[in-house]
Amino acid sequence: EDGQIVAEIMARRFFPDLITHKAWEGFHFAGHEIRITEATDCYGAVVWPSALVLCYFLETNSEQCNLVDKNVIEIGAGTGLVSIVASLLGAFVTATDLPELLGNLQHNVLQNTKKKCKHQPCVKELSWGIDLEKNFPRSSCHFDYIMAADVVYHHPFLDELLLTFDHLCKNDTVILWAMKFRLEKENKFVDRFQTLFDLEMISNFPSLNIALYKAMRKGRMKA
Repeated sequence: EDGQIVAEIMARRFFPDLITHKAWEGFHFAGHEIRITEATDCYGAVVWPSALVLCYFLETNSEQCNLVDKNVIEIGAGTGLVSIVASLLGAFVTATDLPELLGNLQHNVLQNTKKKCKHQPCVKELSWGIDLEKNFPRSSCHFDYIMAADVVYHHPFLDELLLTFDHLCKNDTVILWAMKFRLEKENKFVDRFQTLFDLEMISNFPSLNIALYKAMRKGRMKA
């Protein structure tokens, strides 16, 4: 089953027939052809398999996870694929990442959503753990979903990442998080995450070493 579903997920990706001056990859999700411009010299400007796993889940579980008119934020949006798919599925999306990635992120989001979505997504800077209350005040920011794909890897900002999840998540917010397991240090982040959130694995793909999680604040999932 793992191999069959993974093959289906990866079949959503296609490549240009001709080499152009800008590297891009194509994807089929939510009834649209999505073209993503990449930059191979930066982690945040490449589409990683975890993003495809999350996009596939969003598309194939629309009854369980109805995004129409929902307020969604993606952290570490990178090239914007997850944000684009969520937008095409009817959500109002805020795609966030570091300032140096916003240009490419904005290009991809605009190119693939303009006049195609119920709500035009917005792109906003979010450096994990920095100026969270100033830029995303708790009193006025309420997100139905927080989405994250491949945000845990060998970087020194895991504390700030956990702080960001904590700040953005209200009692009824659902976190959808696709994670590729790599090194023990990063894997331990899951244990730390569970000190604040109830965590449920909703999909597992051993051949990709990727798990897809649903999470809510402690004590809320069973209520």
